[in-house]
Amino acid sequence: MDGIRNKKEFGDYQTPDYFAETVCNLLRDKLHVTPEIVIEPTSGIGNFLYASLKSFQGIKQAYGLEINAEYCEVCRKRISDARLQVINNNFFSYQIEQHIGKEETLFVGNPPWATNSELNFNLPEKENFKRLSGTDAITGASNFDICEYIILKIIEKSINKRVTIAMLCKTSVARNVLLELDRNDTCIDSVKIYNFNSSKVFGISAPACLLFIKMSKDNMKCRNCEVYDIDEPDIIKGHILFENGRLCNSNKDVVDLEGICSLEWRQGVKHDCAGVMELERKGANSYLNKNKEELELEETLVFPLIKSSSFKKPIICSEFKKYVIVTQKKARDETDYIKTLAPKTWEYLCERKELFDSRKSSIYKGAPAFSMFGVGDYSYAEYKVGISGFYKKPLFSLLYNEDKIGHPIMVDDTSYFLSFDNYSDAYTCMLLLNSSRVQEFLLSISFQDAKRPYTKKVLQRLDLVKCIELITYEELVNTERELKLPETITEDMYTKFGNYIIGLKNVG
Repeated sequence: MDGIRNKKEFGDYQTPDYFAETVCNLLRDKLHVTPEIVIEPTSGIGNFLYASLKSFQGIKQAYGLEINAEYCEVCRKRISDARLQVINNNFFSYQIEQHIGKEETLFVGNPPWATNSELNFNLPEKENFKRLSGTDAITGASNFDICEYIILKIIEKSINKRVTIAMLCKTSVARNVLLELDRNDTCIDSVKIYNFNSSKVFGISAPACLLFIKMSKDNMKCRNCEVYDIDEPDIIKGHILFENGRLCNSNKDVVDLEGICSLEWRQGVKHDCAGVMELERKGANSYLNKNKEELELEETLVFPLIKSSSFKKPIICSEFKKYVIVTQKKARDETDYIKTLAPKTWEYLCERKELFDSRKSSIYKGAPAFSMFGVGDYSYAEYKVGISGFYKKPLFSLLYNEDKIGHPIMVDDTSYFLSFDNYSDAYTCMLLLNSSRVQEFLLSISFQDAKRPYTKKVLQRLDLVKCIELITYEELVNTERELKLPETITEDMYTKFGNYIIGLKNVG
């Protein structure tokens, strides 16, 4: 197959024959799928078409849609079957609905595992298909997965039809599809996820699954997704509930702390210029940047930095290894004040201005020189309670700088935090968030195979008022003991914190 372009360009991982057959046999034997029409929307060299024609006895017509002409030719040569029609065309412009009639139809396949920013072609026309806000679009939330787009378009074309959808995809894509089913109030009879070892099948590390959706003709609205391992298709491993715009792992033993957080979780500072902005202290006013350049700067704009990997203790207040230059009080603030306030820092930044100007993210377009994002009054709070977005088990840390008032700890943009103006509330909140029942709840609404199990969207679902109502002072004492902290928490501290949080809710 000389000339067939590389996988990344197409976002393409051809499904091995044995695994395509495994999927089709599962659909036939366990899920009782009996298609008359089979459609593979991005058919490649036809491995799923071959397995389908072999596995399902009642197929009248099979369609393979593929943009790559060489793949189409390979598919036609390897599958000699009068029922098969291979169509050399682009899914995003082809009217796939013309093949959906009254017959039982199966969409099966393995769409490209790539985002719209990673492919140079084979893309849909620019379309805000999730109806995102302008801010979300600018900050990258509109950078969607091509596989997700294809699955959602197939669902859209299959409303109220006799259609089954069975697609290989990343588990993160499958969960996004569940949210869209709920958001669009889509009628489905059932939905299931079958996890499989993507490293073994495709040689990649991304968690992956077979997503199975049975569309409904009877206005059924299933909102409970059963989760299996594809190697043990008779054993339910879990349930994902998807309703009211939220996902959670169903667990009756977990206390209900679902709601809206009274405080706003914030993301850490974002600068996209680590080589210049992130430093190590060598001595008084002496630093080493990540490019190994030694420099002398005023302390004025240099702050301790806690990165995601450093959230290892419940209290972090000294012995900082990393520092960061923070150029603004709020996003889009002018930065020319630095020239007067900290002339050495200004000279250092100006000498490296081309590195800032070469930052690719559109959020910096039209912004003042040396701009950052994720900065605001909250960034300068003396006390924070933060968490790494990457850790599987959530550990919340109280952050403050015991060495220098006015130079609070900053966190990076893979971390999240709440801001406080006093130690007592911050310490109490840290214990509350680390308590066993809060931890169990967070584990139930997060997904451990996600790149970031804990995001602002997940954390904002934790209702602090419910936490205070359901979690006793004694539980905080136990948490303090388990974290091996000195005996500090008092009933008065917890009462004052509770009054503060409840007061915020009443004001809201």
